[in-house]
Amino acid sequence: MITRRALFAGGLSLGLSALPRRAPLSDPFRLGVASGEPTPGGVVLWTRLAMEPTAPDGLGGMPSRPVPVHWQLAKDENFRHVVRRGTEQAVPDEAHSVHVELDGLQPGAEYFYRFKADGELSPIGRTLTAPAPGTRTRALNLAFTSCADYQSGWFTAYRRMAEDEPDLIAFLGDYVYEYGPYQHPVRDQAGGECLDLAGYRLRHAQHKSDPDLRLAHAVAPWAVVWDDHDIANAWMGGELEPGRQAAAFQAYYENMPLRRAQKPEGTRLRMYRSLRWGAVANLHLLDTRQYRDPYACADGAGTVGPECVERFAPGRTILGKAQEEWLDGELSRSRATWDLLGQQVFLMEMDWVNGAGEGYSNEGWDGYVASRDRLAAAIDRYGRNGVVLTGDVHSHWAGEVRRDFRDPESKPVAVELVTTSVTSAGDGLDEYPNTAALLAENPHVKFFNGRRGYVQARLTQREMAVDFRSLPRVTTPGATAYTSGSFVVEAGSPTLFAP
Repeated sequence: MITRRALFAGGLSLGLSALPRRAPLSDPFRLGVASGEPTPGGVVLWTRLAMEPTAPDGLGGMPSRPVPVHWQLAKDENFRHVVRRGTEQAVPDEAHSVHVELDGLQPGAEYFYRFKADGELSPIGRTLTAPAPGTRTRALNLAFTSCADYQSGWFTAYRRMAEDEPDLIAFLGDYVYEYGPYQHPVRDQAGGECLDLAGYRLRHAQHKSDPDLRLAHAVAPWAVVWDDHDIANAWMGGELEPGRQAAAFQAYYENMPLRRAQKPEGTRLRMYRSLRWGAVANLHLLDTRQYRDPYACADGAGTVGPECVERFAPGRTILGKAQEEWLDGELSRSRATWDLLGQQVFLMEMDWVNGAGEGYSNEGWDGYVASRDRLAAAIDRYGRNGVVLTGDVHSHWAGEVRRDFRDPESKPVAVELVTTSVTSAGDGLDEYPNTAALLAENPHVKFFNGRRGYVQARLTQREMAVDFRSLPRVTTPGATAYTSGSFVVEAGSPTLFAP
């Protein structure tokens, strides 16, 4: 019998089934299983069939015909108490992916699921539904991370997250990188630069073939949102080679446990949405790429100085008008203790130049100051406990979001927790030679760590306890995670305290 202990110890790679397996080449579940988008009564179950994940055409060595995929959902890992079952058709036009969108389940419950196709059983996955609306006694154990470049290192951070057994994993962007092969990679990548549907499908499949990533998907539901490299470097909506954007959107949906509401229509895909964890937390997933205004001062995604006054223009937006209005409405109606904003780029002001000079990221919210001001005002106006969850910059940071960064006496209205990457930027360092000077330039920033890893948080009605988890290396596999920093945020006080 395969136990839950085996799941968390890595039994996933063995198939998590006591039944005998056929020869390895017959296994269509090489990309594992996943779940996501939990609600009080439902969840999405996902798998994608692939017998050859790195097949150049991106179709995983599957036949050009539909394949029936049977699924089961049970209250126990031995599947003695099956509560739902059904069959879906995995079709070539969607890369033989399956999205089972369930409803009518018990709120706040743990379930186990599996699939069967061509006589083969999939690995077993564990998932959770969200607590019932109004529930304040159920804490949220959340893990979040970003930026997994296959060529830059091993996905050990995913395994360490899985070992923590979170309730929910939030991935904040750059699940894959579209780049072609590096000159000196840590791991060899299949395929060249992603430019078409076959390329994006292949890139996702190679990532999913990694056992550490498959384990992280199997232990908890995920909530995902994209960043630029899921499409193209520094992407900001449109402006790509014909067909490339639609191809990236299609492959992203095919490979993620998303709902039909996130199924693309060509170059249209609405990623912004909210998930609710009882009355403890709302997770608002934002899209800072697709609807933003062009970069200020025509300087691209780099750093701009004080001479670039365009970044202060009142009408500039990083979210787009419709998404800003949606988020304002979500905050105004929220009755949860915590409002988490899962998004991609630095929201806090950040002067990246040591000394007398100034330099601000044109790619982050510093390039869209009016947009940040409107969001900070909304959090303040509605009295929300705002916590910004950020990826992108390949290092851990923690700081406080001021109501107006141009006023040194301005009060904090939210905190920002920035997760490092899974692998991007290699092993890194705990501290760099300029770290102390950089923190001195930005006194609202309270913490930095330059290793790879993830963030672990526990949210209750009273407080949010945060551990920044770091890995000493990713250029070799199997590193042990350690806590590089810890903070507590008390409800009603948007400041960071060391416990």
